[in-house]
Amino acid sequence: MSHLVAASLLSANFSNLQSEIEMINESAADKFHLDIMDGNFVGNISFGFHIIRHIAKYAKKPMDFHLMVNNPEKYFQKCKDFGATYVVVHYETCIHLHRTINDIKNLGMKAGVAINPHTSVHLLEDIINDVDLTLVMSVNPGFGGQKFIEHSYTKIKQLKELIQKTNSSSLIEVDGGVNPTNASKLIASGADILIGGKTIFSSENPKQTILDLKNAR
Repeated sequence: MSHLVAASLLSANFSNLQSEIEMINESAADKFHLDIMDGNFVGNISFGFHIIRHIAKYAKKPMDFHLMVNNPEKYFQKCKDFGATYVVVHYETCIHLHRTINDIKNLGMKAGVAINPHTSVHLLEDIINDVDLTLVMSVNPGFGGQKFIEHSYTKIKQLKELIQKTNSSSLIEVDGGVNPTNASKLIASGADILIGGKTIFSSENPKQTILDLKNAR
């Protein structure tokens, strides 16, 4: 499978959000990535479901909902109601992770688990066969535009080895500091999906930047 590119709306211009969404619809991006924050698990608040209701009206590509929140299970039904393809929860917030993953799947959505930069890949051994997606945070979650953490390459390689060893079908997604310069190395390390935020929406030519991410080898 050729790698995918997701556009993170956290970095979009919210004063012209419909236009930004339509630009992504017309681009080579494969899907939208929506970071939902509660100001508790991470020290920031992004957009809630009142905004997502409007995003869903215009988005013509699949949407991943990344729940950077405590008690994520409270929001699963809303995720379904607003068209989520994937719902990604954080390992660090889920006491009963297996149950949480099953709750997402029972609502007909695909389930993912995200790990923070300090969280070891080895902690996913007992859940890796149950998830459709594993999200490696290559910056500390909560704010866009941060510098890529170099150790993330090693984590991606470790995760790829775990997936292959267990015959898991989980895809590997990378979020934070992704750009056309490091895209090839991320793919070589094992990444299946590259999330672009600031690198896309701050570009003078966002569609070309997305194409550059897509064409990385």
